[in-house]
Amino acid sequence: MSGTETYLLDGCARAGSHTLDVYRKHGGYDTLARVLKELTPAEVTEIVKDSGLRGRGGAGFPTGLKWSFMPDPAQDDRTRYMALNADESEPGTCKDRVLLREDPHRLIEGCLIAAWAMQLSAVYIYVRGEYRLPYDRVQAAVNEARAAGLVGAKILGTDFSCEIFMHKGAGAYICGEETGLMESLEGKRGHPRPKPPFPAGFGLWGQPTTVNNVETIFNVPFILERGADWFKNLGTEKSPGNFLCGVSGHVERPGVYEVPLGMPAQRILDEHAGGVWKGRALKAWFPGGSSTGLMPASTIDTPMDHDSIRGIGSMFGTGAMILLDETACVVRASFVIARFYDHESCGQCSQCREGTQWLSQIFERIEDGRGRPEDIDLLTDLAHGMAPGKTICALSDAAAIPTHSVVKHFRAELLEHIELGRCPLQAKRVAEGAPA
Repeated sequence: MSGTETYLLDGCARAGSHTLDVYRKHGGYDTLARVLKELTPAEVTEIVKDSGLRGRGGAGFPTGLKWSFMPDPAQDDRTRYMALNADESEPGTCKDRVLLREDPHRLIEGCLIAAWAMQLSAVYIYVRGEYRLPYDRVQAAVNEARAAGLVGAKILGTDFSCEIFMHKGAGAYICGEETGLMESLEGKRGHPRPKPPFPAGFGLWGQPTTVNNVETIFNVPFILERGADWFKNLGTEKSPGNFLCGVSGHVERPGVYEVPLGMPAQRILDEHAGGVWKGRALKAWFPGGSSTGLMPASTIDTPMDHDSIRGIGSMFGTGAMILLDETACVVRASFVIARFYDHESCGQCSQCREGTQWLSQIFERIEDGRGRPEDIDLLTDLAHGMAPGKTICALSDAAAIPTHSVVKHFRAELLEHIELGRCPLQAKRVAEGAPA
C-alpha cells in the first residue's frame, strides 16, 4: 500500500460545500477550464487510463479503458451520452450519497471533464428515489452551474457544449444495473438488456453511451489536476487511489470513511469504525455489500483491494463492509438477503425469478425451525443453477454468491439450526435482553 493522503471527503467538510460560491473559492472548475483549453479529448482519456482508476460501482473495470470503447467521433457522428449511476441500492452501500449531498459541484466538474473526453452531448444523472436531499442538492448545483455558463452551450466561452439532466428513480434495485438503468431513463420498465450489443455501441436511445459510478467520476477532477502519477502513489499498484468505505453493522462507529485501497479490513474496523460493538467478537463480514458473500472473521485482516479480496473467494464490490458480531445468526442474515433479492428480481430470467424465490423460501424454512438436512445441499444446487453468468444481468449471481459462501463457511451452524429446530444463538440473545 502506498501513500495515505485524503482528498475525496476534504471538500465535504467545508461549510456550504454544496454551493457554487464555496466550490469556486477553493479552485472549483479551474481544472475543467484548463482541460478545455490545453488538452484534447484523447489526451484526457489517456491520463485517466494511465492513472489506473478503476470503477467504484462494483465491477472495478478500468475507467479510462471503458471510455476508450466509445466510437471515434470522426468515424461515428451519432449523439453520445453518459449515464451516471447514482442509484446506490446495494445493501450496505452508502458512500455516493455523501458526495451527492455535500460536494455536488465536484461531481458536475468530473462529469464535464468526462464529457469532453468522450465528446458527449449530455449526461444523465440517475439518482436513487429515496435520496431526496442528495437529489435536490445536485439539481440545485446543476442549476447554479448552468446559470454560470458551466453547463449547456459554449461552456466557459469555448465551443464545447454539454447538458446535464437529473432523473429520479423509483426504488428498484434492478435499475442499478447499467442497462436496466438505461431502460428506466428511456421511460420503460427497468429490465436489463441482453449484451451484446454493449452500451458503448448501443446505449441510451440506441446511441453510444458510457455508464459510470458517482465515486468513479468524482475522482476525475483530482486526477486531471494532480496527475496520474500522484494518483498511482495512493493505494496499490493494481488498485490505485482512495475509496470510500461504508462501514455498517455491529460496530461502534458506523459511517463512511476515506481510506487508501489496500488498507487491511481489520485496520479499518479498529481505527475508523471503533471495533466491534459492546466488546464482542467478530463472527462474519461482507467485504463489499451483500452480494459479495459472507466471510468468516478469520479473513478480516485481508487488504481492501480488488485482487486481495478476490484471493479469499469474495469480491471488493462497492467497498461496503458489513460486520456481524458473535451473537448474529447467519441463517437469519441469509434469509433477509435472499428475501431482498427475491423481491428485487425483475423476473425476466427463469433462473433468477424461480431461484431467488426458492432460496428465500428455504432460508425462511430453516429460520422457522422447519428445515431439513437435505436443504443445505439443495441450497447449493439451486445456487449453481443460478450462477455464474447464466442470466441477462448479475442479480441472479448476487443472490447465489451469498448462498454459496454461507454454505461453505457456516455449514455447521446451518446444520445445528436445522437439528435444533431453532436458532442455536436464541437463548444467548434472550439472556442479554435482545429480541428472540
